[in-house]
Amino acid sequence: MQEIIGTSNRVLLVNLTTKQSETYHVKDRERRLYLGGKGLGLKLICDRMKPRVDPLGEENIIAFMPGVLMGTGAPCSARFASVTKSPLTGIMGASSCGGPFGMHLKTAGWDGLLIRGKSDSPAYLLITSNGVEFKDARDLWGLDSFTVQSELGERHQGGALVIGPAGENLVRFANIVSGERFLGRGGMGAVLGSKNLKAVVAKGGVYKVKPSDPVMFEKLKKRATGYINRNSVTGGLYRHYGTPANVTLNARGGILPTNNFQYGSHADALRLSGEETKRNHQISHHTCKPCTILCGKKGIFGGQTLPSPEYETVCLLGSNLGIFDIERISEWNRICGEMGMDTISAGGILAWVMEATERGFVQSKLKFGSPEGVSDALLDMALVRGFGREMALGTKALSEKYGGTSFAMQVKGLELPGYDPRGSFGHGLAYAVANRGGCHLSAFLVAQEVFLHLLRPYAVRGKADYVKFFESLNNCVNSLQTCLFTLFAYLLEPPLTRYTPHPALAALMQEMPSLAIPLIDFSLYKDFWCAVTGIKMSRREYLRAGDRITVLERLMNTREGIWRLHDSLPDRLLKEGRGSDSKRRTVPLEKLRAKYYIKRGYDRNGIPTPRSLRKLGIMPPP
Repeated sequence: MQEIIGTSNRVLLVNLTTKQSETYHVKDRERRLYLGGKGLGLKLICDRMKPRVDPLGEENIIAFMPGVLMGTGAPCSARFASVTKSPLTGIMGASSCGGPFGMHLKTAGWDGLLIRGKSDSPAYLLITSNGVEFKDARDLWGLDSFTVQSELGERHQGGALVIGPAGENLVRFANIVSGERFLGRGGMGAVLGSKNLKAVVAKGGVYKVKPSDPVMFEKLKKRATGYINRNSVTGGLYRHYGTPANVTLNARGGILPTNNFQYGSHADALRLSGEETKRNHQISHHTCKPCTILCGKKGIFGGQTLPSPEYETVCLLGSNLGIFDIERISEWNRICGEMGMDTISAGGILAWVMEATERGFVQSKLKFGSPEGVSDALLDMALVRGFGREMALGTKALSEKYGGTSFAMQVKGLELPGYDPRGSFGHGLAYAVANRGGCHLSAFLVAQEVFLHLLRPYAVRGKADYVKFFESLNNCVNSLQTCLFTLFAYLLEPPLTRYTPHPALAALMQEMPSLAIPLIDFSLYKDFWCAVTGIKMSRREYLRAGDRITVLERLMNTREGIWRLHDSLPDRLLKEGRGSDSKRRTVPLEKLRAKYYIKRGYDRNGIPTPRSLRKLGIMPPP
């Protein structure tokens, strides 16, 4: 077996129209400035794709980027990133996945794959260490995502990316499946469907990835594993109960979306908790590989062994529909998985239809609290039949056609995940300014505000500082790439944080963010990157790369017409209090957003200034 020391720096560029490919060699400057994973994918697309291209057109590019940790055996390093222009939002979208494709692509000797063009008939790609082969996929077209993976597994021993019928039918929130993991948000499956591309198979195992500094790497690996195992979230809640442990945390914090974000809690909420599911459904581990946290679960639902629904699915297809039956939710999760469809957007659309039906905007059988018609509605979306053809366009398009924009729970066209920001103001700001739209992972401030009680959830002070910091740090993590859940362990377990009394730590973070943020120890991420690549980088340089990735993505979006008007929240969150909140609080977005723009170096309309771009090296100085 051959060896890769650090990174191969080879990216495969494939054109489906011409059926040609070429190899691009990543430059040292690109690696240092954009790290890898999401960051490098954005940069490569920015250099190759003009603004205003049709997301479902031939000129759109989709990138698949394993980061520098892939293949090294670092904790939670199974993840790879995808970047493209989203057909749901019309702006840049990025997603992360823990399926087997990334490992096979990396150990085939590739640090990335970029695909453009459109095949003249259904096709799939076979990626080897030598390049790409174009294969006929007409016999695979129409198959669900798990069946097509089984068929490809019999033909090739490798890791696959596939789409289901939703992707073929250009459902705007169709996802891409690898194993039983998903590139979930923004409609990446529709991008492949528009290119007549049913699947990509990578055959790895040719190369072994070794860090440039193996001694340093092993020390970091040992420390990181220790942090993960002793942390109460990564080694406790998520390991034992999976992400549905968030149900209990959110219900207690009053931020569990219920009945299309009308309420923040419900008497039956704990029926959906990870604790309750483990108690009644023979739950066992079902994780990305390699993984140290072990948050993924499977169990017995309806007499079948199925993946246990993750928190977002439990919330958006459960409590937000007023439904608290985990058996039903697991069935809807299975349908979405087979069809290749994002459960967050699907649930958000169903909730809008339920409320729109109540209010007389549309006619349907869907009602809050009733499972009747939900399975059929999901299949109608995936197969674009009947009213499902319109639901397949997303909540924003539906509400603009029929009315009801005030309760269409989306930002920039992307449906909101399962955290009500009226009980977590910093998280509300993060939703509003997130580059890909309504995203909980751009800056997960709900952890500090509600889970860990380190920031006051209804305070305005410091929230812009923390959203900026965590946006940048999370982009570093997604460009390394490793699991974002490691943030709980890697930030909370270093000695300064671990041994500072909680009241003192919370006071410091809330009252003096300019002092607290420089004291946050994220050195494990930076040191892992240096140990693998052999490139020396300071803490400041590493975080500056996160700033650069964030602002580059913002710049690409502003070229598509994004500005202050789009950095907003649904009227429900700005004007209506939660039914479960006696004070009926709403998100004070204007104050939060203005402070954030100043921190980011944007003008009053949310556009990056020339000075900010020059400082980050995105635009050359005059």
